[in-house]
Amino acid sequence: MSEALLKTMTQTAPARPEPLLRPGNTNCGGCGMSIGLQMLSRAVGEQPVQLVVPACCGAVAVGPFPFTAFGAPVVMSTFASAAAVATGLANVARLNGEQTRVICWAGDGGTYDIGMATLSGAAERNEDILYICYDNEIYGNTGGQRSSATPVGASTTSTVSGKTEQKKDILAIMAAHRIPYAASISLAHPEDAQRKMRRALETRGFRFLHILAPCPTGWKSEPAQGIELVRLAVRSGLFPVCEIEDGRRLTINVEPDFCAADLERYLALQGRFRKSDMGAGGMRAAIDEHWRELRMREASAL
Repeated sequence: MSEALLKTMTQTAPARPEPLLRPGNTNCGGCGMSIGLQMLSRAVGEQPVQLVVPACCGAVAVGPFPFTAFGAPVVMSTFASAAAVATGLANVARLNGEQTRVICWAGDGGTYDIGMATLSGAAERNEDILYICYDNEIYGNTGGQRSSATPVGASTTSTVSGKTEQKKDILAIMAAHRIPYAASISLAHPEDAQRKMRRALETRGFRFLHILAPCPTGWKSEPAQGIELVRLAVRSGLFPVCEIEDGRRLTINVEPDFCAADLERYLALQGRFRKSDMGAGGMRAAIDEHWRELRMREASAL
């Protein structure tokens, strides 16, 4: 992690007595989920929070019972039930007059796929939950199989020659529920990330944050290059950084330069794209189409 990133993370909010992710965890080096949790810890500050973590890397990285690397109360849920469990906890906190903020911390498998039913149900009811998806674009803790978050062209243990389908647009799906706040977060833009995390913590009702979380093991990349990969994804337009209020008002927060060299370098730094015929040129059309849709949605919200 760069010195500038560390400085930003340590100056934006009061420190918690201990971080949400404590030393002694078993996360892989360069894990984007770990960086995301440390950023969230700074945004939370001294607020009382309770985490709900379904089956994912976050559930196994904390160590065996009775020990834990989490610095907050945590309920480990089944893959499919994180949002339902969080609903119960949030309502109990409300009935008890507590200020505890309930946060789901889930991977893409438990969000895009297995957990979609309870996620959609909680969003439709506008439950007072902050749901955060750290998206490493695979089922990371079960061997690296494809999920509907896996990008086209990426090799996984179940798509050896590269996935042929486009990645699901999870932010648009959540915005379609007309929830109060939804946003995508770039770990390479810590000031924007901290602002969005704090806003999501302060807002009432259902909120959704989507974090692109590099996984060196699954992406077959160097651990030290995770932040650079996120930066390249944002610059190339592959990962739009935006926020959506009430499902309607879309704001683009970081303008990409759509440089072909950025997309080519993003793909070249990851072994998961080497077996696919899908190169930067093959991805460009889908990226451009997605951005045309985003521009129209942003303009229509004015």
